[in-house]
Amino acid sequence: MRPLFLACCLALGIAATSFAASPADNDIAGDYYLKGVREVGSVLLLKSDHTFEMSTTYGAVDRYTSGSWQQQGKALTLTSKPLPAPKFRVMAEEELRLKRPAETGTWIAVVGVPRVGPLGNIEVRFATAQGEVGQATTVANGDAILVPKDPKQRWQKAGLRRAGTQDAWQWLDVPAKRAQERIAAFAVDDPAYLQQPAFTTLELQREGATLVVPARNGQPRMVYSR
Repeated sequence: MRPLFLACCLALGIAATSFAASPADNDIAGDYYLKGVREVGSVLLLKSDHTFEMSTTYGAVDRYTSGSWQQQGKALTLTSKPLPAPKFRVMAEEELRLKRPAETGTWIAVVGVPRVGPLGNIEVRFATAQGEVGQATTVANGDAILVPKDPKQRWQKAGLRRAGTQDAWQWLDVPAKRAQERIAAFAVDDPAYLQQPAFTTLELQREGATLVVPARNGQPRMVYSR
């Protein structure tokens, strides 16, 4: 698959369904290429088993999405497959790229993919030996900052999960040196988690041999052809 960027997408929340392949499925299956949109490259691969892969490129931004598709009349719905819960670990000291120390009275949890980039939208629970003392969510730079009521407490554990999900909390021990400096870093090794899916669900219309994303909300009509 070549990379692509999906410029127009709609999060409609339609559930994916599995189907057995039919002659009609084999007829629609294949590679489709976005035509006529400047500076946007897009390729959609529909498979006869009702799965798809889509890559997009817009300038320096790349997106990759996979999942399932279903057809109802001339309407085609793509539903992306969410990534499973990431596995967190404590970053090794040699992986750290801390730009500044923690300010007085704050605890900072840094989350990211080592040597690649920060990971935002991760909920972090901060705990001492006596229990939890607060919670914060990482922002775009990967930092979650807590101002504990009692700054003399010693940070001992951190619980992490993706914000807005029902992922299980993953609890990790904060190394002694990191606890003393009140700043600790936690890693996800798979860089796929740095990219948001191009869409949750996407509606297309079949027009002859083409697939069309209708113009909506100021976005142009987009045509995919074989």
